[in-house]
Order: sequence, then structure tokens, then C-alpha cells
Amino acid sequence: MDAGDRRTGAERRTGGYFVGLFPEGRQAAVDLGIADHLHTRNPERAAGANSWSVDRRGRRSPALGFLDQPGGPAAVLRGDIEAALWQSIAGVEVRFATTPVEITEGTAEVQVLLENADTGARYRESVDLVVGADGMRSSVRRIVFGPHEDHLTTWNAMICAFQLKEQVPSYEASDSIIIARAKRAVWVFGLADHAPTALLTYRTSDIQEQFSGSRVERLRAVFSGMDDPVVRHVLDSLEEAPDHLFDSVHQVRMPRWSTRRVVLVGDAAWCMNLYSGMGATSSLRGGAALGSALQEHPDDLAAALDAYETGLRPFITKHQRTARLKQQMFVPSSRRAEALRSVLVGLVRRIRGRRLATEAGGPQAPALSGTSR
Repeated sequence: MDAGDRRTGAERRTGGYFVGLFPEGRQAAVDLGIADHLHTRNPERAAGANSWSVDRRGRRSPALGFLDQPGGPAAVLRGDIEAALWQSIAGVEVRFATTPVEITEGTAEVQVLLENADTGARYRESVDLVVGADGMRSSVRRIVFGPHEDHLTTWNAMICAFQLKEQVPSYEASDSIIIARAKRAVWVFGLADHAPTALLTYRTSDIQEQFSGSRVERLRAVFSGMDDPVVRHVLDSLEEAPDHLFDSVHQVRMPRWSTRRVVLVGDAAWCMNLYSGMGATSSLRGGAALGSALQEHPDDLAAALDAYETGLRPFITKHQRTARLKQQMFVPSSRRAEALRSVLVGLVRRIRGRRLATEAGGPQAPALSGTSR
């Protein structure tokens, strides 16, 4: 059984913000049997989709967007992944608004005390294995492995992600927009068949203070002075958004993801954070890896959990480490870092352009090189 849903209300959480699925995530979707149900939303370049960077004078210029990264990530919404998983499950009982209160491991089973968040009713279940897939602030991790403070690393940054009702005026429907300033940034992710989603992110040394008062007013204060039509549109859209994610940025670091009969997966185990761009990819890969390990060792749970962790940890560690550099690309730490980011992105864009031009001219190259005069 997994950890359940900590929200009240017996319903699925649909919708959500932009997610990029890298090749490992797409392969995991195949391994999990959900690929045929997974709707992707990459804009067609031929249709005029572009990524734009906006400078301090409000001038826009072509830019490298999130989808231009190596590996060609697939653009999806968080809800697209949820829908694909939901359509693919069979023979599984799903209980909403249910959370674990106590977890007691035995040699042959796990006793779990569950609570219905709507009614407060509690009841016990005996299971073979508890899979904690309940996010960065995992209840399963807290109960079994200790308090959040033991595992969360603080990045002194905040994020707010949500869906826009409509694209920023004067931009094409599937355009992406990047305004990356020192310590604060606005990203708009364009999609092929859906209104864009937005990301507001900023650095702060006082995380607790960010959760006081109105979130909208907090963000308006943080982004004051960025007098740009894009920023104004995004902030105005936030007030109309039916829901949004507003949270501090962390990574989860653990020496071990499992005990005897409890195992963690996804953000509960390793949360790479949004800057890594690998959250959904790693979660799908983790789920596929755990399932495969359990199938390969049906009669030896300890061996299965060891195989799961041994095979997956190098991948997780690699992308956790690169997330710090990616944070500078999302939201530079200073004016100097902002300038360096601009130079680096421009250089990469030029190199990429030359490579694409060379590849386009590739078929003609042998004839030219074979010509003598």
C-alpha cells in the first residue's frame, strides 16, 4: 500500500503545472505500461513556437527554453501523468483522504494505523510492504525515518507554479518566455494544445517569513520593480488561478530509502526539486525500478529493496548534484551570475545553431569534399 492522499475531500488532484519528461522518464512510462495514455504537448517549431528572453529594457530576443535541453524533454502537465497512471491501474483499491498515523514493522508484516481526514475515523491494516510515495514532506518518512529536518536540505528559495488562463498578450499561444533576474525570475512555459503555465521563483534568506500573509501580495512585493507586461500579466493571472503550488525549495537526502518492510520512492526519498527538472522523470523511473526489483526477487524482500536502491541511486545522486547549477539558470544568485548566465545561454544557442546547420547540410558534404579543381 502507499501512503495515501493527505488532502481532505474524496477526489483526485487533476491539473497542475508544467513538467518535462526526459528519455529516462519516457522509458519508465513504457515500462510502467502508461505510455499509450500519456498525452504530450510539445509545440511544433514549424508552427511558430519560440522561446523568448526579455531583458531589463523589455526587449525580447530568441532564447533556449526548457524544451531545448539535451534529451529533448516531452512537455506534459502534472495532471497528464496522473491521468495516465489513473487509466492504467487495475485491481487496486484507492482510498482518498487517508493518511498513516502509526507504522509498526514486524518480521512478517507491517501494522499501519490509518486515519480518514474527513471523518477522523482510525483503523488498522496489516500489509506486506508500505511504499511511501507521499511527497517531499512525507508522512511515511517522518514516522519511520525521523523528522523532516533530518532529511530536508534548505535552498533559500521559493517557487510558485500555476496555470495561466491565457497567454501573455503580444506572444504566440505556444511561446515560452524567460525573465531571469538576479534573485528572482518569471518563466512562462508554452504548450501545444493548452494555455501556458507559469513559474515565479525567487531567493530569500527567511523562508518562514514567506508563508505569512497573502501569497499574492507577497509575490507582488517580491517582484515589484520588474515593470514588464509579462510580469504584470503573470501576477494578475495568479489572482484568478483556481489553484497553485507555493512552497519553499528543498532536496531530500537520505543514506537509505528503505527499512525492513517500508520503502520510499519519488520526492519522499530523494526530492531533486523543481530546478533539477528531473522530478517527474526520477519518480517514474523509481516506480518502475521498484516494481522490477520486486518482480525479480519475489521471495526475498531484502534483496529486492537492495537491488532497487543499488540500481537507482547513482542516477539520483548525479541529478541532485547538477541541480545547483540548474538553479543558476532558473534564477541567478546575483547580477554577476545573471550576466554570466546570459553569456552562457547565448554561446550555447550559437553552438547549437551551427550544429543544426551542419547537420542540415550533411547530405551534401561528401559531394563537396570529393570535388577537386
